[in-house]
Amino acid sequence: MAKAKAFGQRTAAAKAKQKSGGPQKEVNWINLAISVAIGVALWFVPAPAGLAQQAWHMFAIFAATIVALIIKPMPMGSIAICAISICVLTGTTSLKDGLSGFGNSTIWLIVIAFFISRGFIKTGLGSRVAYIFVNKFGKKTLGLSYALAATDLVLAPAMPSNTARAGGIVFPIVQSLSRAFGSRPDDGTANRVGSFLHLTAYQVDMVTSAMFMTSMAANPLAVQLAAEAAGIEITWVGWFLAAIVPGLIALVVVPLVIYKLNPPEIKETPGAAAMAQEKLAEMGPMTLAEKKMIAVFVLVLVLWIAGSSIDLNATTTGFIGLSVLLLSGVLTWDDVKSEKGAWDTLVWFSALVMMAGQLNTLGMIPWFGELMSSLVGGMNWVVAGGLLALVYLFSHYLFASQTAHVTAMYAAFLTVAVAAGTPPMLAALALGFFGNLNGSLTHYACGPAPIFFGPGYVSQGKWWTIGLVVAVVNVVIWMGLGSAWWKVLGLW
Repeated sequence: MAKAKAFGQRTAAAKAKQKSGGPQKEVNWINLAISVAIGVALWFVPAPAGLAQQAWHMFAIFAATIVALIIKPMPMGSIAICAISICVLTGTTSLKDGLSGFGNSTIWLIVIAFFISRGFIKTGLGSRVAYIFVNKFGKKTLGLSYALAATDLVLAPAMPSNTARAGGIVFPIVQSLSRAFGSRPDDGTANRVGSFLHLTAYQVDMVTSAMFMTSMAANPLAVQLAAEAAGIEITWVGWFLAAIVPGLIALVVVPLVIYKLNPPEIKETPGAAAMAQEKLAEMGPMTLAEKKMIAVFVLVLVLWIAGSSIDLNATTTGFIGLSVLLLSGVLTWDDVKSEKGAWDTLVWFSALVMMAGQLNTLGMIPWFGELMSSLVGGMNWVVAGGLLALVYLFSHYLFASQTAHVTAMYAAFLTVAVAAGTPPMLAALALGFFGNLNGSLTHYACGPAPIFFGPGYVSQGKWWTIGLVVAVVNVVIWMGLGSAWWKVLGLW
């Protein structure tokens, strides 16, 4: 009987597939053709003077890959596998070089951080932290925004996916709070609190993403590119120290700016604290798993901070933290295997890092740096560096992925900035920060953007307008007050 039932279910599923046209297609052949056409066209263009043909061929494959990442004919992992295959089959790289990215320690750091972040979600510690902050600071709508910012800030160092952090933990709470105060996107009540909270929660996530090397997936990629393109070694502590002052200022100022530009109709929210108390009561006392998660979180942070003084690599620290989580039972191997985002990241990150490294090895990045330095060579380094940083940030209107943006432009802009006389560490960190802050601009800028835009609390026009203002505010804070702090740190 059971077999018959199972057979019937399979038959029904097969019929449903036939009715819908078969399995869902993963490849958009038109967009794939566009990407391939760009690569082929570049491939047959003669290499510019002073550049080896092999380097130009690598650039052609790289450019086609970046276009594919932007227009997304396939999932990123599929694009990466195809790119590696083409690199090897065309003889542009050896198989050993093509697979070199998979052994990169920086990539494994970000993959392990994904696993550690799974512990926050699985144990419920992330949600508990959010409800504690809402309970403490949520009596006013502006206070709610700071509670959400504080939640994001606390979780950011160990959650490299801002999509998982903002979308998986903060977003459901924003939705619950909006509905609790009768604010819905489709009945004229969006502006009660929902519009303000959705905008603020998203924008502060862009700030926290810039504050830690491990708070956004592309940050370690920028660190790797800085080392390969310009020999600049950025440590976890170095990134954190440079970002902490402008980052904290931005976390205070950005919600205030949005509060003025998009004021919520409800200013007092005593019910939010009551809701948070109710949720905390439902969760009960902190579980042993949560306590273990806190202990591992503290251990990893301490080792990351002390790593440079005790000669402990950041990736090694990540492995230690993951090992403790597995040994303590907070995570199981099934948890690790099911973390699709981590394994997906391992594949496409490895391909991008490999190609970026080959562009440098084959001479493309140095050649471009020399070319561009001749164009900005007569400028004062402050002017040249500032202009490059602004172009780098606002060019994100053309990108739907911060990772694609970093991959396409970071090494080239860093090389030019250094050639123009900008202090190397200052240039590397500033571009690293702006590779996160550029997410404020559009509703397609990065993973969390469509999550917060999707419910419809904020119109596209309002999102873009406020996003542009917030971007300008962040530029003033990070390039103005931030520059003063970087002077204190001796970065220039």
